[in-house]
Amino acid sequence: MPKPSASKAAAETGKTRRFISGVVEGFYGRPWTMEQRTELFQREQKWGLNTYLYAPKDDYKHRMYWRDLYSPEEAEKLVALITAAKKNGVDFIYAISPGLDITFSNPKEVATLKRKLDQVSGFGCSSFSLLFDDIETEMCPADKQAFSSFAHAQVAVTNEVFKHLGQPDTFLFCPTDYCAAFCTPNVSQSAYLHTVGENLLPGIDVLWTGPKVVSHHITVESIVEVSSVLKRAPVIWDNIHANDYDPQRIFMGPYKDRPTDLIPKLRGVLTNPNCEYYPNFVAIHTLATWCRSGGGQRDVEMTGDDDDEAGSDPCYSPRRALTLALTDWLQEFLSTDQPGGPRPLNPTHLKKESSDEEPMQTDVGDPVYVPGSGDNPLFTAEPLTLDDLQLLSELFYLPYEHGSTARTMLTELDWLKAHREAVGEAETEMTAEWRSRAKCFDVMCVAVFTMFNRLSNAPNRSILYDLYNYICDIKSGVTLARAYVKQLGGQSRPSAQVMTDDPEPWGFRGGLSGEFQRMLPCHGNRDLFRHPPMTSVYSIRPFCPEDKTEIQKIHMEMQRGEAKAPAAALPALISDGLAGGQLCPSPSCGLVLEDERGVCGYALGLTDTTAAALNNQRALPGDFPSMVTMQLHPRVTDPAPARRMIGSLLSLMKTSGSRGVFCELRQGDRRMFDFYSKLGSFTTLKMAGLPQDVIAMGTSL
Repeated sequence: MPKPSASKAAAETGKTRRFISGVVEGFYGRPWTMEQRTELFQREQKWGLNTYLYAPKDDYKHRMYWRDLYSPEEAEKLVALITAAKKNGVDFIYAISPGLDITFSNPKEVATLKRKLDQVSGFGCSSFSLLFDDIETEMCPADKQAFSSFAHAQVAVTNEVFKHLGQPDTFLFCPTDYCAAFCTPNVSQSAYLHTVGENLLPGIDVLWTGPKVVSHHITVESIVEVSSVLKRAPVIWDNIHANDYDPQRIFMGPYKDRPTDLIPKLRGVLTNPNCEYYPNFVAIHTLATWCRSGGGQRDVEMTGDDDDEAGSDPCYSPRRALTLALTDWLQEFLSTDQPGGPRPLNPTHLKKESSDEEPMQTDVGDPVYVPGSGDNPLFTAEPLTLDDLQLLSELFYLPYEHGSTARTMLTELDWLKAHREAVGEAETEMTAEWRSRAKCFDVMCVAVFTMFNRLSNAPNRSILYDLYNYICDIKSGVTLARAYVKQLGGQSRPSAQVMTDDPEPWGFRGGLSGEFQRMLPCHGNRDLFRHPPMTSVYSIRPFCPEDKTEIQKIHMEMQRGEAKAPAAALPALISDGLAGGQLCPSPSCGLVLEDERGVCGYALGLTDTTAAALNNQRALPGDFPSMVTMQLHPRVTDPAPARRMIGSLLSLMKTSGSRGVFCELRQGDRRMFDFYSKLGSFTTLKMAGLPQDVIAMGTSL
């Protein structure tokens, strides 16, 4: 017998169903613990959220082994969880994902599904969800005979289960086409969505992620469109803070790019956040602020001068919501979470000498260690600040956007790298600007290190342990960038971490996944920090004698730009003869780079450099008898054509019989030194007779 219909009763009495707001534990990976979920319910009650959707993809009885009933031990835990949710006024929605292998047309399969949900209903759960996301769309032969489409099969089973459970007031359905990007050919013409909209019982709500799986923006217009097709307002399953698709990223920016005008158009919003529980404080807190703002309830005034939020929501400011969240989160960082752990750090007592408090106790009766006059002073942990958490959020912001500090650091590093030729010249305005911006970049790097140290010493270790891999990674990346800038500025020797062809493992990133990505043609085109689009079209062709004049111009122009001294005072290179026309490149060992304005680069080779080396009083290394030289006009900012050109030249020289090549660089020519270093095959050589300010690099062929 079907159970009484809660939703039907609500409809008959005209009762308005509450807006669903809260959290879906719907990610792939290790599910949260029972203790974390219980704490989540307390947070939700405190912040005004009302729903928790239980849908951890890798909880095996939720998805892979959905047919199996819960054991008595598992049942006891679920009962406790459902009870804790009710105690905190949170609607516990139990979700099940049978779509991997269910036969929709088999009555035994449907009966098994009902039996499983009946068991959970017996635990005290009254809200349910059927999920058919991330599954194959091809039906088995039996289902093809019974149903005209995949959508009809899903709807038929969902309707039957919904009625079996007594048409509960909250029952969610997740379609296989759960975002606009999956709809064929589009949302308004999707046969799948139209079948769902026309045949799914009206008491069943539909989950929707927006334009994409991880949607950048969700507009009112897009929701109106899908609502028209589904014949009901959707519940947003929001993946804006989800990180299960990339273990190197985590997101601690505010809930944003969803106008509060959406709220009257939706049945609800559930955030499916980071896999790590504790770093989700910002995601959940700011969602709660967004929900309250749309309902006219505000913690603080949410309007005002938000220069970084032009055209922003008049009811909700992401920046101010973030500050509210971080202010609350700071208190949790400063409170110990372990018995016998470090005492909470008091921001007003930073140093021992400025505090009247007694020293922290260790074991009762143990004397407190006091260093002698010649000993190292005791380490004193500085407490975490709101600025530190603001920086943390900006470094790990959102999938489509870096925070302001992260953007500034990337912009400054890019500028310092692009204008590195300014360093080493006589003191000019450009040199002064470079050094000033390098100093500002260094200050930002130090702020990251300070934040890392303070986080590492925070009393709440549970939050730290969830964050540690991420903050350790960003600290390492910033360390490498800082070392590179110092090297460009002449403040340190070339960093082994940055420049060597045999770095330590922490000097490079990505593993096998990174290797695959770098081999694919689209690698880098979705970086959040983008250079202006390249409009130049470059072509590489063989060198001919008529090119000598243009090559000499580029050669002389680059000489003038690379050193303080006049060109006559520069140390002589063997390659000067090639670029200057005194030496001819070997047959088929010369290439020229052209853009729409003409010749803009060259790569020339000499297969036998013995005579030229003798004239310049050089002793050639035995394994490197050949020489190459390459230069690019400053207007060539894209390194890709240069890499193609040198690669082609080395291939030509190998074909001509060369077993190894070298190049000579003046120390002031940092641009070409960086270029050869980053190729990965050229290494520094020792060559007798080199002038003091000349570096030789070579590679075997």
